[in-house]
Amino acid sequence: MKRIGLLLLALCSLVVAAQNKIKVSCVGNSITYGYLLENREVNAYPSQLQRMLGDSYEVGNFGKSGATLLRKGHRPYMEQEEFRKAMDFKGDIAVIHLGVNDTDPRNWPNYRDEFIPDYLALIDALRKANPKVRVILAQITPIGDKHYRFRSGTKQWQDEIRETIATIARISGSELIDFYEPLRAFPQLLPDAIHPNTAGATILAKTVYSGITGNYGGLQLSPLYADGMVLQRGKSITIEGIANAGANIKVRVAGKSGKATTDNRGKWSVTLPSLPVGENYELVIEADKEKRVFRNVAVGEVWLCSGQSNMEWLLKNTDTAAEDIAKANDPALRLYSMQGTWPTSNYNWPTSAIDSLNNLQYFRHKSWHATTPEAAREFSAVAYHFGKMLRDSLKVPVGLICNAIGGSTTEAWIDRQTLETQFPDILRDWLNNDFIQDWARGRAAVNLKLAEGKTTRHPFEPCYLYESGIAPLGHYGIQGVIWYQGESNAHNFTTHESLFRLLTESWRNHWQRPEMPFYFVQLSSLNRPSWTWFRDSQRRLMETIPNTGMAVSTDHGDSLDVHPRHKRAIGHRLGRWALHDTYKQRSVTPSGPLPKKVERKGKYIVVTFDYAKGLTTANGKTPIGFEIAEEEGFFQPATVRIDGNRVYLSAKGISKPRLVRYAWQPFTRANLINRDGLPASTFRMEVEK
Repeated sequence: MKRIGLLLLALCSLVVAAQNKIKVSCVGNSITYGYLLENREVNAYPSQLQRMLGDSYEVGNFGKSGATLLRKGHRPYMEQEEFRKAMDFKGDIAVIHLGVNDTDPRNWPNYRDEFIPDYLALIDALRKANPKVRVILAQITPIGDKHYRFRSGTKQWQDEIRETIATIARISGSELIDFYEPLRAFPQLLPDAIHPNTAGATILAKTVYSGITGNYGGLQLSPLYADGMVLQRGKSITIEGIANAGANIKVRVAGKSGKATTDNRGKWSVTLPSLPVGENYELVIEADKEKRVFRNVAVGEVWLCSGQSNMEWLLKNTDTAAEDIAKANDPALRLYSMQGTWPTSNYNWPTSAIDSLNNLQYFRHKSWHATTPEAAREFSAVAYHFGKMLRDSLKVPVGLICNAIGGSTTEAWIDRQTLETQFPDILRDWLNNDFIQDWARGRAAVNLKLAEGKTTRHPFEPCYLYESGIAPLGHYGIQGVIWYQGESNAHNFTTHESLFRLLTESWRNHWQRPEMPFYFVQLSSLNRPSWTWFRDSQRRLMETIPNTGMAVSTDHGDSLDVHPRHKRAIGHRLGRWALHDTYKQRSVTPSGPLPKKVERKGKYIVVTFDYAKGLTTANGKTPIGFEIAEEEGFFQPATVRIDGNRVYLSAKGISKPRLVRYAWQPFTRANLINRDGLPASTFRMEVEK
């Protein structure tokens, strides 16, 4: 009898424990169900969530493949057996992920106006089954660009549905978590462009786990927050990060302080008023009992220095290295280097590179370093000379963040949402996509040769460097960007024109500053046929994109080497644009002569230039590099006469010249400069009608 009593007591304890478990209803479609997953019962996100939450929870998987939220959709969830089972389960927490199948053209175009009332009806049903239910809505998982309906409406509709779900969460008093952002930067986790693989399901499970428990791993910040950092002066400072839900955040620095509370998605931000310029401040960030203290913090000017190998090019490898390195000693010029873990040179990467690449762990962050000879020699030469010029002129601390990657393409630096909505064709099968330069695709193929058919990311892939090198920086305050890139897009200047506009738009959106300065380097001289058109295209981009400036570099090119060694002048020319435009030092000439107007006066073409005071030649000899023509394809070298800020051009046998071009050779010795010794840009123009 005693043994029977003990057994009955144990059984009662099990019943009580089962009754006391917190029930979690996972309501959804095939992604909740675990469609296409090997061993679905183990690997579907609700199953993984069960293991994460432990024995005090009971997780039910009520996913139905193909289900729509819309009750007039092609497979309404509320008419399925899974819905009835979810009602009987009476979950204490209900996690709803519906809406992916509503992007079907049978559904959203016809019944979008019913999405909100239908979703509210589902929430009401769950609350009727359990009036105390905690409802958590999940933003829908991404639908990738490989999906066959992506361009025929699916992309637009999924964005509209995401916005609508946020509205539903607000008006219904439900919590909102996000299945979209955690997956969107990992297209390789969506093999069919819709359904996450096991690793993707793990991300969803972790997202729900954090949403339920509020555990986001504690205080997390951009890697730029470190000892010796420079914070941007002259404007309010937003400091942001991640912490556990509901954490009380306190921030103080330079006599300013602010507070915040972390939201249910772990996000927080504190905005402080403009900070006084100075050094040796202490930044303290607290999240409940967690505390981070950063010392030797400066307030001054912060610039991001990015692009490909000519921006990456180290000071130690320049022609003025010995002189520059010896003088590099300035504690108020601070350098932050982000270098790629795997160089993009011509070799096969080891298989150990694959996981880090696929997890967007490509950059090595080297923290902030005050300028010393040792720090400067291993830093970008162009960026260093730019920063030194600002230091010498502004007399405030300057912080430079360099994340340039050799060979990188423009499209690699643009965010996925921008490319998906404005240039989706460049995302398709990128290793065989003619929008992408064949050299870049070939080099990537060499690097990835040992991947053995596995889906592997690469720094030249569209979006990759944005996702691994820009997004992780958060919204850390910067003044602007200097950019030296284009060599890996010079095969198609018309494509680059679109991409460069998207790049500036992408980064300005990221930093929420639509007029953020963006100064770039025009490609130098090199014997590559397409470079004339590309250089002129860059000049025209500067004229049409606000708050940009272009540093001409043709006079320091090398006919055979894509990496000219003289970087000091290039950094200074970028600095001139910043001093003139950003810091309003109007006495500084920002550029060499730029063509403003082309007219015909009799047999002459007359070109009027901006920034042309003291117009002359670099060697004191006759101007060379000008050609004129009446018709396309019949250019002749021009006789040149300089008069103030104009040049008069004529050629024997040409009585009605209509076209003019300058420095129109891939490698050019054209010699027009202004009084500051700054060279004129390559250009091609037609007489104004």
